[in-house]
Amino acid sequence: MNSESGHSRAEGADRVLVVEDEPALAKVVANYLAREGFHVRIAHDGPTAVAAAHDFGPSLVVLDLMLPGFDGMEVCRRIRSFSDAYILMLSARGDESDKVAGLAAGADDYVVKPFGPRELVARVKALLRRPRASSLMPEPLPTPDGLDIDLIARTVRVDRTPVDLTPTEFELLTALAARPDAALSRSDIITAVWGSSWFGDQHIVDVHIRALRRKLGDDATDPRFIRTVRGMGYALRSS
Repeated sequence: MNSESGHSRAEGADRVLVVEDEPALAKVVANYLAREGFHVRIAHDGPTAVAAAHDFGPSLVVLDLMLPGFDGMEVCRRIRSFSDAYILMLSARGDESDKVAGLAAGADDYVVKPFGPRELVARVKALLRRPRASSLMPEPLPTPDGLDIDLIARTVRVDRTPVDLTPTEFELLTALAARPDAALSRSDIITAVWGSSWFGDQHIVDVHIRALRRKLGDDATDPRFIRTVRGMGYALRSS
């Protein structure tokens, strides 16, 4: 069942879709978001969530991993096929393998249950404050042979083959490409991609780098594009 919060803001407010199969928790999260001025809709299962994302056009989706119908991973993949909304995944499981799977499916951030509603609202706000692409004509980015980044079309190709990246993966790659060969710390990357107001576990950078490398066909032990700088962070090769 779909439902909308009664505390919506004026036209133009950011829209948040809350997908959670526990009605009480979904209502608490939705009410906290609505009090902060967001326009909120709730869905309690996988198929309804995908339909709501089509109809509602959210700026961000708060998505529980365990859902009836089909799970959050499948919801994430299906939403990613037609929307670039930010996706904040929720799960009672905190293993890194689960985080990797969720982020690889297209999520932008990951929160482990139990969590405080205020913390969740802060994470939602941090995602929505992330730097957006400039409306000005961007300068071409220097990239290593075989890797092409089109900032206007927001597309990436490896050896002329298109690579399907999430918005976060694209922004992470362009942040590295903006400073070729420079070793960027996790903190540098978080500021460039998530914004200076973001808070949370900085190892989210490592999880996104793993997903990005997998899509680029890059081997961490013998990197063609992204190299690990031990004790520091990551760098994109310039050639």
